[in-house]
Amino acid sequence: MKTIEIFDPAMCCPTGLCGPNINPDLMRVAAVLENLKRRGVHIARHNLRDEPQLYVDNKTINDYLMKEGADGLPVTLLDGEIVVTKKYPTTKQLSEWTGENLDIVPIIK
Repeated sequence: MKTIEIFDPAMCCPTGLCGPNINPDLMRVAAVLENLKRRGVHIARHNLRDEPQLYVDNKTINDYLMKEGADGLPVTLLDGEIVVTKKYPTTKQLSEWTGENLDIVPIIK
């Protein structure tokens, strides 16, 4: 199975439901990842606010941040390689990478 890691920017919550503006893309990602976790798929999601040392210790992410800065987040790694930057992976991409049918997960616009 493929290894997927999402490196979020510093934020108070990964669902997008906090603060004055709700972020529909964060809600979508949270719903899709929860659905995948319930199916036994392991996807690691990291928050810069909570795990800054991980961003330093991961050479791929550290090198990327040295070039792009925190404005380049989020970043998605697939088997250790950067596959998506400055946005979250689509539901279709996550479905392809995991082999899981995610057509039943509602798309939040």
